[in-house]
Amino acid sequence: MANKDRKVVIVGQGYVGLPVAMRAVEVGYTVIGIDLDEKRIASLLQGKSYVDDISDAQLRSAIDSGRYLATTDYEATENFGIAVITVPTPLRESLPDLTFIEESSKSLAAHLTSGATVILESTTYPGTTEELLVPLLEERSGLIAGKDFHVGYSPERIDPGNKVWGFVETPKVVSGLNAASLAHVKSFYDDLVNQTVPVSSPKEAELTKLLENTFRHVNIALVNELAIFGHQLGVNVWESIEAASTKPFGYMKFTPGPGVGGHCLPVDPSYLSWQVRRKLGQNFRFVELANDVNDNMPQYVVQRMMELLNEDGKAMKNSRVLLVGLAYKKNTGDIREAPSLRIAELIRGYGAIVSAVDDHVESYRWPDGITKSDLTTESVANADVVLLITDHDEFNLDVLAASDTPVLDTKNRVRSPNVRIL
Repeated sequence: MANKDRKVVIVGQGYVGLPVAMRAVEVGYTVIGIDLDEKRIASLLQGKSYVDDISDAQLRSAIDSGRYLATTDYEATENFGIAVITVPTPLRESLPDLTFIEESSKSLAAHLTSGATVILESTTYPGTTEELLVPLLEERSGLIAGKDFHVGYSPERIDPGNKVWGFVETPKVVSGLNAASLAHVKSFYDDLVNQTVPVSSPKEAELTKLLENTFRHVNIALVNELAIFGHQLGVNVWESIEAASTKPFGYMKFTPGPGVGGHCLPVDPSYLSWQVRRKLGQNFRFVELANDVNDNMPQYVVQRMMELLNEDGKAMKNSRVLLVGLAYKKNTGDIREAPSLRIAELIRGYGAIVSAVDDHVESYRWPDGITKSDLTTESVANADVVLLITDHDEFNLDVLAASDTPVLDTKNRVRSPNVRIL
C-alpha cells in the first residue's frame, strides 16, 4: 500500500500473529497487537518474546520504533485501516470451536470504518469468511462488506523453527470477497512477503489450508502405521524410508513419530471432515482413518515403553519416566495438542512418576503433574526409562547414547545398544 503509516491491527500475538506484526512494523506500518492473554502482553511490553521465531532484539526494535503496541484493549484499534485475525480455532469435543473468531470479529466491528480491510488468517472450514465473519462485521458496524469495507482470507503458513522458509519467504495465498477486496488484501501482503498467490474466493483459500495439512496428516498416518507393523515384522522402517527418499521423483519423505500436535494437524483435517459431513452428509474416510492412526500413536508409544520396563523386570507403577521434549515440534515451545501430554497422562494413570526436559516451554504453560528436569547424566541415570519425544537442537543426545538406562527414541536420532527406535 502507498500509505505505510496506516494503522494495522493484528488480533492474536502467538506463533502466527507475532511474526506478522513484527514484519508489518519492519516495512513501515503502525501495528496494534491484540491478545487477551495478559501474561503474554506483559512479556511483550517488557521486550521478552515467547515465540521462538521472534528474538527479543526484534521485539525491542519494534517497540523502540514507536510503531508497535501490545495490548488487551480493543479501544486502541480505533480508526484501523487493516485488521488481521490470527486467533486459535480449536476443536471442542471433536467439533469446530469458532468462539475466538466470533468474539474478535464483534470487537473489531465496533471500530470498523469505511474503507478498512479485515483479513482472516485462522484455520477454518470453507465458507467461514462469508458465512460467519462477514455477517458479524456487518451487523455490529452497520456497514456493507465489499462495498463499504473490504474482507479477505489468507491462510497462515507459519512453520515454527524453519530457518529456510520463514514468513517472508513462504508464498502467501490471498483472497477477497470481491475484486476490490482482493486488491486490498494482496496489496497488504505484497508489502510483507516475497510472493502472493491470489485465488478466486475465500472458500478456495480456506480449502487450500485444509488441503495442505490433510495431505501431511494422511501421509504421517501412513508411516506411523508402517512403523507399528515394521516393528512387529522385524523390519527397520526408518531405513526403508531413507532409501525411498533417494528417489528423485514420485515420493515425498514423511517420518513416524509419537503422534501429531500443534494448531494444525490435530485440528485442520477434522474441520474439513466436519464440513463434508455437515454439508454433504458423507464421511471423509481418509481423514477419519488418519485421525484414528495418529490419535492412537501415544498409546502405542506407552505400550513400547512398557515392554522396555518389562525387560528390566519393572512395573509401570512407581517407575521414574523421563520425557525428553514436550513441544510438538523441535525448536519451539508449542505444546498445544502435543502427543507428549497424552503420553504423560497415560503413564501417570499407570502410577508412573513423570519428569520432563524442555526449556522452550514457558514456565506458566508447564503441564501439571510433570516435574521439570534437565538433560544430564544424572537425570537419565535416575530414570527407569527415557522417552525421546522432541529432538530440540540444543539437546545433547550423547547423554542418552552413553547411558545404561533404556531409551525409546521416537525420532530415530540416537545410536546405542540401549536405545530402541519407534
